[in-house]
Amino acid sequence: MARQMSMRGGMKGGAMKGGPRPKAKKGTLKRVLSMLFSNNKRLMFIVFICITISAITGVASSLFLKQLLVHIKTGLADGWDAALKGIISLIVVMVTVYGTSIICNLIQTRTMAKVTQGFLHQIRTNLFNKMQSLPIRYFDSHLTGDIMSSYTNDTDAIRQLVSQSIPSMYSALISVTTLLVIMLTSSLWLSLVMFLGVFLMILITKKVGGNSAKYFIKQQHSLADEEGYIQEMIQGQKVVKVFCHEQESKQNFDVKNDQLCKDATSAHTFANILMPIMGNLGNILYVLLAFIGGLLVALNVNNVTIIGKVEDSALFIITIIAFLPISKQFTGNIAQASQQINSIVMGLAGASRLFELLDQDPEEDHGYVTLVRCRIDKDGTITECEERTGHWAWKHPHKADGTITYTELKGDIQMFDVDFGYNPEKIVLHNVSLYANPGQKIAFVGATGAGKTTITNLINRFYDIADGKIRYDGININKIKKADLRRSLGIVLQDTNLFTGTVMENIRYGRLSATDEDCIEAAKLAYAHDFITRLPDGYNTMLTADGGNLSQGQRQLLSIARAAVKDAPVMILDEATSSIDTRTEALVQKGTDRLMQGRTVFVIAHRLSTVRNSDVIMVLDQGHIIERGSHEELIAKKGKYYQLYTGAFELE
Repeated sequence: MARQMSMRGGMKGGAMKGGPRPKAKKGTLKRVLSMLFSNNKRLMFIVFICITISAITGVASSLFLKQLLVHIKTGLADGWDAALKGIISLIVVMVTVYGTSIICNLIQTRTMAKVTQGFLHQIRTNLFNKMQSLPIRYFDSHLTGDIMSSYTNDTDAIRQLVSQSIPSMYSALISVTTLLVIMLTSSLWLSLVMFLGVFLMILITKKVGGNSAKYFIKQQHSLADEEGYIQEMIQGQKVVKVFCHEQESKQNFDVKNDQLCKDATSAHTFANILMPIMGNLGNILYVLLAFIGGLLVALNVNNVTIIGKVEDSALFIITIIAFLPISKQFTGNIAQASQQINSIVMGLAGASRLFELLDQDPEEDHGYVTLVRCRIDKDGTITECEERTGHWAWKHPHKADGTITYTELKGDIQMFDVDFGYNPEKIVLHNVSLYANPGQKIAFVGATGAGKTTITNLINRFYDIADGKIRYDGININKIKKADLRRSLGIVLQDTNLFTGTVMENIRYGRLSATDEDCIEAAKLAYAHDFITRLPDGYNTMLTADGGNLSQGQRQLLSIARAAVKDAPVMILDEATSSIDTRTEALVQKGTDRLMQGRTVFVIAHRLSTVRNSDVIMVLDQGHIIERGSHEELIAKKGKYYQLYTGAFELE
C-alpha cells in the first residue's frame, strides 16, 4: 500500500504541475447550447420568445417619446382636441406594451430558472455517473480537491453562463438590432456619429475584456489548485500536526492563496474598469450627439433623414430629443454585452473542465464471462438458476460455436509470467508467477514498494497487466466482466472507508441483499459484535466523517465484517490488522481463520506473525518473487524470509 501511495503521489504531482492549464476549447459553447436545448427545446423556445418581446418593448419608450412630442406640437399649433385623443391612445398603447413586457419578463425568469436547474441536475448526474465509470488510474493521478472543484466552481460558472450570460447576450442583440433600425430611420447623420463611438467601444472591450477574460481563466484554475490543497490538508491534519508542519502548511497555502489573489485581482481590475469606461464613453457620445444635432439645426440642414425631408427645425429638434435616449439605450446594451464577456469566458472555461472530465475514457471492459447462481447436481452437472443456493458458476459463452459452458466458482487463481508498471517506462512487477489453489492462504511479504499490493490490484483488475496471463478457475481473467469478477472477491484494505449511515448499513454495504441476521453474523465472525452492542444505539448507531466516532481498530473490524458479509470465495486482506492492537489482532486472527475456511485468501502483512499459518509465503523484492514456500520451509532455507523473521533484516 505504501508503494501504491507513493506511486499515486508521483502521478498526481505530474498531473498537477507538468502540463499546461486547460483553456476554453473550441466548440465548447456549441456543446453547452446543444446540451441546453436537447431536453428543453419547448421551454427554451418560450424563453427566447419572451426575451425577444421584452427586448423590443424595452426600446419602445424612445418611439413613444417622439410620438408624444409630436402630439404636443400638434396641440400647440392646431388645438388640443385631436392631440388629446392621440395622447390618450398613445398612453393606452404604452400601458399595453409595458404590461406585456412585465408578463414576458416574469415568464422568462421563471422558465429560465426551471431550465437552468434542470440543466445543472443533468450536468451533476452526468458527472457523478461518469465518475463511477472511470478507472482507478484516473483517481490515482488527479487530486480529489481538483475533481471536487468541477462539482462546485466549474458548475457554478456554467450556471451563470446558462442562466444569465446567454439570455443577456441574446437580449442585448435583439435590443441593439431594434435600436439600430430605429436610429437609421430617424437620422442617418446622427447614426454615423453613433457608429464611430460604438466602434471605439468595441475596440476597448476587445482590449480590456480580453485581458480580463485571460485572468478569469487563470483565477478558475488557481481556485481549483487552492481547494485541492485545502482538501489534502483537511484529510491529513493528523499527519500535519504530528510532524509539526503547521507553519510549512501555512506557507504553502500562502503561495497558492497569493497566486489566486493575484489572478483574481487582475481579473476583477480589468472587469471593474470596463463598465465605467463604457459608461463614460456613452455619456461622451450622448453629449457629442446633442452638440452635432444642435449644430445641424443651427446650420439649418433640412435633409437629414433617410425617409423624406425634415420640414422645419421644430420637428428635427423632436427627432434629436428622441434620438438621444435611443443612443443611451444603444450604448447601454453594448456595455451590458461587454460585461457578460467575463462571465461567458469563465463559464466556457468551467465547461471545458467539466467536459474534460466527461470525455475521459471509461474503464474498458471487454469481458463476456459472467457470474451466475447455480445448482450443482450429484453428478456434477451445473444448472443456472435464480434462487440463492450458495453455489456460483462462471457462465462462459463460446463465440465460435455458440455454446455455453458453466464452470464452478472455486477461487483457483494462477498468474503466469506477469509484468506490470503503473507507467510504461517503469515496470514494478517482473515475471511474477503464482498458483493459488481453492482454499489456500497465500501471503505476500517484503519491503515497502516490493509490489505486494500491486499483485492484488491486478487480481481485481484495478489495473491491467502489461504482459503475461492471469487465470481464474481456468478462465483468462480478461474474459470475465469486471463487475462479476469483483463480485467474487472480498477485500479488506489497510485504509478503511466507512460511509455516512448506521453501523448496520455499513456492514450491509458488502452485500446489499444481506439481512440483518446476516450482518450480525458477519460482525460476530469479525469479532466486531461485542463493541457494536456497546455503542449508544448498537447496530443503529449513526456513523459520520468516515467513522470518526470510532477508534481505528473498530473501523477496521467493521471493514472486515463488511467483507465477511459478502461471503466471497476469494479474500484479499491488505494489511487488514495493521491498525489493531495485539489483543484484538488475536481475536481477528481467529475470525479471519474462520472466514478463510474453504476460501482462497491473499494476505499482505508486515507483521510476520500473522502469516505463519499460510500455505504459501511469497517474499517479494523490487517486483521479483525471490522466495516461496511455507513458514517452516523458508525458515529452513535461512534466506531473506529467515532474516526478516528473526530480525536480522528489518522489513521496512
